[in-house]
Amino acid sequence: MNDLPDFAPVAKATLSRRGFLGATAGLALVAMLPVRPTRAETAAAVVPGTRVPAFLEIRPDGSVHLLSPFVEGGQGIATGMAQTIGEELDVNPARFEVDCAPPGPDYAVVGGIRMTGGSFSTRSSYPVMRQLGATAREMLMRAAATRLGVDQGTLTTEDGRVIHAASGRSLGYGDLAEAAFALEPAADVALRDPATFRWIGKPVPRLDMRAKSTGRAIYAIDQKIDGMLYAAVRHADYFGTKPLSIRNEAQVRAMPGVHSLHLVDGALAVCADSWWRARKAVESIEADWSQPEASGLGTVAKDFSSEAMLQALRDYDGETHPAETEGDAAAALKGADKVIEAEYVAPYLAHGQLEPPSAMARFNADGTLDLWLPNQAPEMFQGSAAAAAGLEPAQVRIHSPMLGGFFGRHFVYGPGNPYPQAIALAKATGTPVKVIWSREEEFLNDAVRPLSMSRFRAAIGADGLPAALEVRTIGEGPIGRYFGAMLRTPVDSSAVEGIVEKPYAIPNRAMVFGKLPHPVNIAFWRSVGHSMNDFFYESFLDEIADAGGQDPMALRRALLGHSARHLALLDAVEELSGGWKRGPFEVDGQTRARGLAMASPFGSETATIAEASVEDGAVKVHDVWVAFDPGSVVNPAIVKKQVESAVALGLSAALYEEVVYEAGRRRDQNYDTYTILTRDDMPRVHVTILESGAPMGGVGEPGLPGVLPAVGNAVATATGQRPRRLPMKNLSFS
Repeated sequence: MNDLPDFAPVAKATLSRRGFLGATAGLALVAMLPVRPTRAETAAAVVPGTRVPAFLEIRPDGSVHLLSPFVEGGQGIATGMAQTIGEELDVNPARFEVDCAPPGPDYAVVGGIRMTGGSFSTRSSYPVMRQLGATAREMLMRAAATRLGVDQGTLTTEDGRVIHAASGRSLGYGDLAEAAFALEPAADVALRDPATFRWIGKPVPRLDMRAKSTGRAIYAIDQKIDGMLYAAVRHADYFGTKPLSIRNEAQVRAMPGVHSLHLVDGALAVCADSWWRARKAVESIEADWSQPEASGLGTVAKDFSSEAMLQALRDYDGETHPAETEGDAAAALKGADKVIEAEYVAPYLAHGQLEPPSAMARFNADGTLDLWLPNQAPEMFQGSAAAAAGLEPAQVRIHSPMLGGFFGRHFVYGPGNPYPQAIALAKATGTPVKVIWSREEEFLNDAVRPLSMSRFRAAIGADGLPAALEVRTIGEGPIGRYFGAMLRTPVDSSAVEGIVEKPYAIPNRAMVFGKLPHPVNIAFWRSVGHSMNDFFYESFLDEIADAGGQDPMALRRALLGHSARHLALLDAVEELSGGWKRGPFEVDGQTRARGLAMASPFGSETATIAEASVEDGAVKVHDVWVAFDPGSVVNPAIVKKQVESAVALGLSAALYEEVVYEAGRRRDQNYDTYTILTRDDMPRVHVTILESGAPMGGVGEPGLPGVLPAVGNAVATATGQRPRRLPMKNLSFS
């Protein structure tokens, strides 16, 4: 899948999503930038992560201001960066202040691009950031040697000071920084022996906790500029249509605080002296809109619905392409005594991040544009914003405050973002403008995780093991949507990840993909294709176990006998849960069962057990145990919290969440009807971390994919009814 030999050497005939991002990093950036030369291109000589002054400011008091390549969105990356650099720099991470860096080639440390996503941040930059800290420390010591008139080899450092033990003299980093960072960096400065680490691998407290706990954290929605206007918008009911005229313009203009009314791309907008006044005004507008198409999949038509889209996926009779092939699945299935098959479905999903979308734009007297907005890729937004404003990218300054949650929400999704509206309104009014979307507008316009469907068939051998597995996946993923034109393969890796490249020793496999585009705006979502495909695959694996008379734990052990890493995970989750017992069994007069699932997302490995019951027809999850192996970790406390939050989001998706289209519109437009996991629904979560020493994997997303199938498998055991379609709230259990 995603075989791209023209762009980068690829060791395998198949290439996963993470492989795609690594191999085509530069192309990914180009895809979202204008064709004209960019600042990044003109500064191609810069080796990302090497120019110390681009990252570090050491202040006179010895505190360190770090410009991070990554944006903090609750995942703890700011603390992780401080730990990694501080370890080599020899400064306690507690004395770091971290901000997201502006656009620039120095920060393209994710395989040559810049983004915060795909669980790439720490694993992509760990060696580079360590080297950066070590290089900075060496420059400080060199400057100190000159200042003290001693040989550099006689100096040591200790938490922000250079020490000359022989004379008892020392100098603070703050006194040396200006002279040190004017020096030429040395090449290949030795790194610290990991055996001497003081902060890496330790549960260092988060740097952002106090500000967030006391309400002092500044998000994009909090930004203000003197003299700015607030803008509220009302989008078209049908995606792709637009406002034509306003019938009560005079009445709306007369409302308190209203500055101006506008027709923008796909929406009405009102600028006012407060957002509340702008919103009240925009909601009072009586407008005429263009009409959607009567039918079809080219746009969101009046007769479009989630059910219609699902039926289109089922009815697809177009070309399919091999996503993974091993052995001869067709022959094995044809000759098998027992064949089972099933269809699995997952819905569209909203991101539902805590912070509502906003963007603030200001055109300056020198012709430049400042843009404040939540984003996961500053350079991508810089290029897109420049195109929208009619400027060169170098004329656009992107400010990237911390994110109030993201989960893949803050990439360039065209009309799924408010910044083009902020740019248009700032240009139209000649005044700085901040656009804020209400919850209703966000639910109406968020780019969503695609609705997905896969069909499975398996041949069961006389030994009860799967002799063949065949999977047919039809649909579309965000990589195909946004990067498809650059791919030489028709297989969208983001649509099939979690179904292909599984570690199980099934001798005959045939996985195929057929592309059927969605008429809606689609997006990355936390753990992307794994968020539904691992539910599909691991649920069907339990169906295979049932058909073969196998216990699910025993089946997985049999299929993973070749992998000590995966067997260790099964041992760990079994021990963490107090021993594997499938069920059903009674606890306090209640019938419960346990479900097991494994997943291999984003370079990490997980094994998950969930214990669940069904009460009054509703699923209740009591405990979730997760054994997590990301290879190695920087901050185990943050890793544990990431896994716990992934369990919460995965459980919310398993039980409740869905974006439903009916008659061309999204049914739910706020949390009053878009159900999410509540505090009362949250089970006890138990996490154990294994550091196998494998190459470092991701952390933010891998904890999620195993949760959904573990719960589904538990429910199937407890009730005898197999959940094959999410969310489970729509299913009837007896």
